[in-house]
Formats: sequence, C-alpha cells, structure tokens
Amino acid sequence: MALNLFARKTIEPPAAIEAASLRSDRFRLERETDWQRLEAIVEALEKNRPRRISDDDLLDLPVLYRKAASSLAVARETSLDAATLAYLESLVRRAWFQVYGPRTGLFAWLRGFLGGGWSASVRDLWLDICIALAVMVAGTVVGWLLVARDSEWYYRLMPGGLAGERQPGASVETLAATLEGTEDAEGLTTFAAYLFSNNSGVCILAFALGFCFGVPTLLLLVYNMAAIGAILWLFDDAGLTWEFAAWLAVHGTTEVFAILLSGAAGLHIGRAMAFPGNRSIMAAASASGKRAAQVMAGCILMLVVAGLLEGYARQLVASAEGRATIGGVMLVLWLAYFILMPRPRTHGREDQA
Repeated sequence: MALNLFARKTIEPPAAIEAASLRSDRFRLERETDWQRLEAIVEALEKNRPRRISDDDLLDLPVLYRKAASSLAVARETSLDAATLAYLESLVRRAWFQVYGPRTGLFAWLRGFLGGGWSASVRDLWLDICIALAVMVAGTVVGWLLVARDSEWYYRLMPGGLAGERQPGASVETLAATLEGTEDAEGLTTFAAYLFSNNSGVCILAFALGFCFGVPTLLLLVYNMAAIGAILWLFDDAGLTWEFAAWLAVHGTTEVFAILLSGAAGLHIGRAMAFPGNRSIMAAASASGKRAAQVMAGCILMLVVAGLLEGYARQLVASAEGRATIGGVMLVLWLAYFILMPRPRTHGREDQA
C-alpha cells in the first residue's frame, strides 16, 4: 500500500502537466483561426494598408477583437501555457488600438485644431470672456486711480524686477530711454524665452485657479491689470502716453489677449462648478474642462508668438508708428480668426454650464 501511494505521487504530476498541455492545445486549435484572422487585419491597419482588408474582415473586426479579449480572459483564469497567454495579450493590445484608439495623428489633430476647433471653443466661452474682459478693464482703472491718488501704490503693484528705472519721479528722458529699441539682436532669444516662460506661468495659474469656483482667477486678473494701469499712469503723467501704448501694443495685443482667454477658461470651469445645474459638480467640471483645455492649448501658442514679438519686434523696431502697426495688425488677425473662422463639422458643441 505504501509503495502504491508513493507511485501515485510520482506519477500524478507528469499526468497533470500532460492534461494541461492537451487542454491548452485544444483551446488554441478551437480559436486559432479567428486569432490569425484578427492578426492579419491588425497588421494591415498598422502598416496603413486598409485596401488589403476585405469588407467582411473590416466589419468583423470588433467581433474578432471581443472574441480575442474573451479568449484572453479564459486563458488567464485557466492558467494556460505562457506562450499562448503572451500571444493573446499582445494581440488584444494591438487590436484595441485599432478598434478604440485615436484615429488622427499629431498633424491631423493640429490641422483640425487650427482649422476651426480652437476658434469654436473660444466662441463657446463668449460669456466668460465678457466677464473676464470687464474684470481686466476694472483692474486697469483701479491701478490707475490708486497710483494717481498715492504714488506709493506704484511700488505695491509693480514687481521690483519689472519696474527698473520706470518709477514715479523719474525724468521724461529716463522714461523715454526705457522705451528705446536696440539694433543688436544678440541675446534676444534668451530674453524671448524668459518672457514666454513668465507669461505662460501667469496664464496657466489663471486657468488652474478656476477650479476654486473662479474667484482666485478674477483676483489674479485684477492684480495683473492693476500693474498695467499703474505703469500707464506713470507714462501718461510724463506725457509719453502714445509712445508707451505703442511700445506695449507690439506684444500686448497678443499677450493680453492670451491672458484674457486663459482667465476666461478658468472662469468657465469655476462657473460650471458653482452652477452645475442638473449635473454633479465633477461632471460639470469635466464637461467644461474639455472645452477650456482646448482654449488653453491655443493660449500657449499665442504666448509663443507674444514672446517672439516682445523679444525681437519690440526691440528691433524703434518707431512708435511701426510698433503700433505691428500690434494693430496682430489684434486684427486674432479677432478675424476667432470671429470669422467657420466651425468644423466634427466639433461638437457641448452644453453650456
């Protein structure tokens, strides 16, 4: 009896392995035809050769994918051989990208984005843009009035690194010298990169603060525009209003526009969260966030343009007329794009929050 028990213990493991192997082979043989068919379709799609796929195979692609996914689940539960499991995992992963993965590449997305997707999203935020614009104008007026009443407010509103020689009490010659350009372009690339980094930080912060129901976004817009109002008063008091306005317009029509749109995007999310309607707060934030994120992607592009204009055009163009022309042309181009660009057919209008 002892010998028989020992013999069974030594014989059962090989028998179990053989049974598992047979079960794995049977499982593969029953389904291998569908797997190979799915693999051939996926390979043709991966090689961008859809014409090699028959209409029947193309129509059966979702069905074949679901069958392969089901086979993978069974293989995992029954602990089939490692080779079959690895093959199915790779096949299902590749097929998933063909069935559910993105259909457009980077250039196709960029073409749709610039071809109307971005402008359509901006137009969808018209109410938030109006609110942000009113707040920015109010911030500029507040900054002007505060400094006009007490010049000490200038130092509270203007960051020390940006003020430089532009301070109350400076002579007209000193202030005028700060507006002069330069014929030497050396170092302007670094300067443009710095400006882009600084301005993009402001825009991203204005957008991110929108998740706090938009209140911090409004406060940030007021603070930033109050600084512009303060420096406007400084140059107006020195009789250099036109020169400063032209100096600012070169990049300001693009940069301030980007700040306006980023603030509106943040406000759009905050407004949706504060007034979600019949949706939950998270659902409202998700729906508004998709539209606002597309607007923000365009704002980064605008800031790249603003950085180049500020780092090169403003420094290399010395005349006020030339600077004003550049700023005016840029403003007209942006407005024409956002207002006149037709909405693409694939751009779905989401419910306004």
